[in-house]
Amino acid sequence: MNQEDVNSRKKELRKLIKEKKKTFSPENAIIDSEIIFNHVESLPQFIQAKVILAYWSMPDEVSTHHFVQKWAAEKKMVLPMVVGETLELRAFNGLQNLVANESFGIHEPKTEELVNPKDVDFAIIPGIAFDKKGNRLGRGKGFYDRFLKQTNAYKVAVGYDFQIIDEVPVSSLDVPVDIVISTN
Repeated sequence: MNQEDVNSRKKELRKLIKEKKKTFSPENAIIDSEIIFNHVESLPQFIQAKVILAYWSMPDEVSTHHFVQKWAAEKKMVLPMVVGETLELRAFNGLQNLVANESFGIHEPKTEELVNPKDVDFAIIPGIAFDKKGNRLGRGKGFYDRFLKQTNAYKVAVGYDFQIIDEVPVSSLDVPVDIVISTN
């Protein structure tokens, strides 16, 4: 598959999953998010990790809010902050210190405490679609792919069952994760 075909297929997939998300109830999203994070918390790599990268979820993503707050007292929780074309990692230090990013509306820590990607032991990565081989389709800006090249963290993608497909189209810029977790 050439790059043009890959990009076309990615665009189609983003549209398809967006339509599926519209029919997924908020109640099911809450239940599924809890199931997904119960599985994440049982992973030996998570149990051993000291520095955890998560993301502050948007309404159409697997919800991370409870997970981040729950573990902030026991582990160093880190959230990404979009700066130009990159993700800066910042320590999470409470809801009161989150502010909505002007470009994307994503809540980010306003703390000045930067975290080196090499210090992250365990990374929870969002996406639009995933396959069982660890390939993920993001929103198309490449933020996470660039980050993933800088870390040796155990990489976990989380998604709802309808986001898991047979094969995600990939290019040379895409970085796979170690495991994809859904409710199945």
